[in-house]
Amino acid sequence: MLIDVKDLFKIYNEGKENEVRALDGITLQIDRGEFVAIIGASGSGKSTLMNVLGLLDIPTYGYYHLDGTDVTTLTDKQQAHMRNRQIGFIFQGYNLIPDLSAAENVELPLIYQGLSLDEREIRVEEALNRVGMFDRSDHKPAEMSGGQQQRVAIARAIATHPPIIMADEPTGALDSKTGRHVLKILHNLHQDGSTVILITHDNSIAATAERIVRISDGKIILDGTREEAGL
Repeated sequence: MLIDVKDLFKIYNEGKENEVRALDGITLQIDRGEFVAIIGASGSGKSTLMNVLGLLDIPTYGYYHLDGTDVTTLTDKQQAHMRNRQIGFIFQGYNLIPDLSAAENVELPLIYQGLSLDEREIRVEEALNRVGMFDRSDHKPAEMSGGQQQRVAIARAIATHPPIIMADEPTGALDSKTGRHVLKILHNLHQDGSTVILITHDNSIAATAERIVRISDGKIILDGTREEAGL
């Protein structure tokens, strides 16, 4: 089991009048190689769940094993190391560094991994070619369209060869045609063995996944196929 979560809670202002249970007893298992869409309305808890699964936030209570490791027992530094090795993130806002070129943005996580210059150059070229952006290697984000920036963000996410890709509303800022292209890239990565976790509020986007996990008020209310989800 790649991701194994049991009785996961994320509670803000616990015990107070304004207590909020962003995650309210989530139990979820994801196998290596799955393509899962986590869908819910704004405020449902889906992004909080991604942040916890992606080691960007810690749960208030609960059990979380990632690739066999109990991540709740790790230090911040150990969690950061595991996050960099295991997970590639794609965000709606791209999160590229404005002053860096496409190639430099893709290279950044490889520097954190301590790879040699030669290996970094190979990985950067490979990742940018994968998303059709090698010809824009020297361009900065402001010189690219939204779709091009998102493809560079995907290249950055896959350059470290992580087993897990987490995409939070990756098509949210794109037109429908560009969005379909981004989804195609994610499906190609899945076909090559990546585990893809797609966070979305959009039923049509979720319907491209093999498995649908619907979340509402911090709880999973459905976990099944497209047909079972009515998509």
